[in-house]
Formats: sequence, structure tokens, C-alpha cells
Amino acid sequence: MTEQSEWRFSDDRGQQSTAPRPPGRVLAYVQAGATLWDLGIRPVGIFGSDHDGPDPDTAKTGTLPLADVEYVGAGGALDVERLLSAEPDLVVAVSYGGGHVYGLAPETAKPLEERVPVVVLDVSQARTFGEIGDRFAELARSLGAPRRPDADQDLDAARERLRAVVATSAVAPRVLALSPAGPDQAHVARPRMWPELRVLTELGVRLVEPAEGPGLNWSTLDRADTFALRPEVILTDIRAHAAPLEELRGSEGTPTPVVPWNPEPLYGPRDHARFLGLVADALEAARAS
Repeated sequence: MTEQSEWRFSDDRGQQSTAPRPPGRVLAYVQAGATLWDLGIRPVGIFGSDHDGPDPDTAKTGTLPLADVEYVGAGGALDVERLLSAEPDLVVAVSYGGGHVYGLAPETAKPLEERVPVVVLDVSQARTFGEIGDRFAELARSLGAPRRPDADQDLDAARERLRAVVATSAVAPRVLALSPAGPDQAHVARPRMWPELRVLTELGVRLVEPAEGPGLNWSTLDRADTFALRPEVILTDIRAHAAPLEELRGSEGTPTPVVPWNPEPLYGPRDHARFLGLVADALEAARAS
């Protein structure tokens, strides 16, 4: 084995993974797998978290070709043998801080790492969206992904369009990000705690901040208090475990433009550009109403 042929990657725990050559069979947490696909790497398999069920949550999978990518399960259904059934030579996971592997119990993660290299990338609020995206891009390039300047161009164009839409509004529409919890309650996002929402703020979007109180990432409000925040555009959680927005809003809810939002965003440039485009569309619709 020569120095040139060896693959090495240091993850966000400071742990270095090595292999004789770049791994070609990647098993990834669904968010990581969908992001890697957008960056030019197709995983052989994906797994979910305790929030997920026996089938993949398509709100999280982006443009992954699910017919060709095995879903090995989620939460308590996962053990080392189930994870290794896809015959990976690399596992890519995410962490929300402290290096803890999200979606895998410690008693599963530790023996897994004894049998196959595991790369963990930090997607917590301690990092910017751009920093997280750069780390995924670095990993994808190490695995042989081609550089795609056109994807970056699409993202730059989406950012500029969103800035322009905001700039043409005398008063920027009030945008509320939430996860419906049923007909009587919603979890309202604290924008500063979400890297993707901080991007919107940086681009001039007027995100509504709920009052200080319990909840680090979310403020849980009843229906009346949620709509008392007077949203003119709603970003609504579309993951499978969230309730439908219409269940919360009801037949008497004020119609407002809605943007489907995955709070576990994909960090590839094309996926992010699509999201920014949807936000721009909704702001234009709100301005026209």
C-alpha cells in the first residue's frame, strides 16, 4: 500500500478513519446519505433515527434513488448485524454535539466502529450551514465525487434571488418556522438555533422569534398563541412524525403561503438552492396577496 493509494479522513470527533483505498460502499444516516447523493456519491444504504419507522421518510431523502439504495431500518430495529447487512466499507453518521452518534444507540455504535470505519460529522447549531456543507463536500471529494461548479452557481443564483425579493418589499413578510404537533399545539422554531434558518436571516428574511421560555430549539405553543405571532409565510415541518399543517390550522386558519421544511436539512448546494427558491416564491406570493 502506497501513501498515494491510502484513504484517510478525520471526522468531527477528531478521529481518523483509514482504508487502503477510498471506500465505495457507504452506509449513511438518511440526512448524510441524501446530502452525499447531492454531492455526487451514491450510498448503498441508509438508516433512520428513533423518529423514523420501518420505511424511509421521504421528507428526508431528497432526490436519493430509493429503488437502488437499501433502507436498513431505524431506532431500536437497528443492531450491528442489520447495519452490516448492506456490506458497507464506511458508515457516515451525524452528531448534534459531543461526538455522540445520532440515531444509533451507544451499545450499537461502539461495536459497529470496531468492524467498519465510522465518520461522524457535526450538524449542530454550533456550526454555520456553510461550515457543515463544506465538511460534507470535503468528505464527498475524498470518496471520489467530481467537482460540480454548476451546482455552486445555482446556489449563488438562488441566494441572490432571495436577497432581491426581500429587498423589493417595503416591509418584509413575517416568516414562522414550526412543527405542527396536532390540532391544538405547535413547536415553533427559535431561528437562531437552526443553521438553515440562520442563513435565511442573513439573506434578509424576517423570521419570527418566539418569546423566551422553556425549550432550547423550539417553543411549544398552543394554536391560538402560534397564530398570534401573525405569520405571513409558514415554513412547516414535513417529516413523517410531524402533524399536517392543516390539522393545526383548521378550516378557519388564515390562508398564507407555505414552504415545506425539513428541519434535518440536506447540505448539498442543489438541495439548498431548491429550498431558497421555495422561500423566495412564498415571499413573492405573500407580497402579492
